[in-house]
Amino acid sequence: MSQNGVPSFIELLSGTHHSAVHLEMRDAYGVGDEAEEFEQFKRTGHVDLDPTARWWPNWLGMVREAVGRGVVMRRARIDSEPVTDYIRWEHATTPLNVDAGELVRWLPRRQAVDIALPGADFWLFDDRLVQFNIFTGNGDWADPAKEFSEDPAVVKLCSDAFEAVWERAVDHEKYTV
Repeated sequence: MSQNGVPSFIELLSGTHHSAVHLEMRDAYGVGDEAEEFEQFKRTGHVDLDPTARWWPNWLGMVREAVGRGVVMRRARIDSEPVTDYIRWEHATTPLNVDAGELVRWLPRRQAVDIALPGADFWLFDDRLVQFNIFTGNGDWADPAKEFSEDPAVVKLCSDAFEAVWERAVDHEKYTV
């Protein structure tokens, strides 16, 4: 276990057998490890799609390992249109996620207005455990940054929300920003 008995993401993903789904609902994040690349993108419009740069090797390695074990990894993003600079940057970097084996879809927020959504982004592992990602108003990690639930009602809410979004969303390759 990681600090204070809270499992790390890699521990959670390593213990996953069938599916890991991620729902992202913010139009901008402000986490520190992305700041440099995002600022460069805002200045130049260019993204570095080198899979060996910065944090990508760890993330892409985890994805490839999980997918190689048969875990289906899906990521859905709800965004406002017109999109923010952050979403444009995120969209531009998504080919790395897709190349590693993640399935990624996008849903314009106006098409999600009638979907019951939880109050925070989340990961759902094997339809049994939810990890909520908690952010500050500025988009940085809150303290604590993660909360967990195995409550069947919470798991069902998140699973139903994700599947409703996924059904309506557009594959990454077809979504333009």
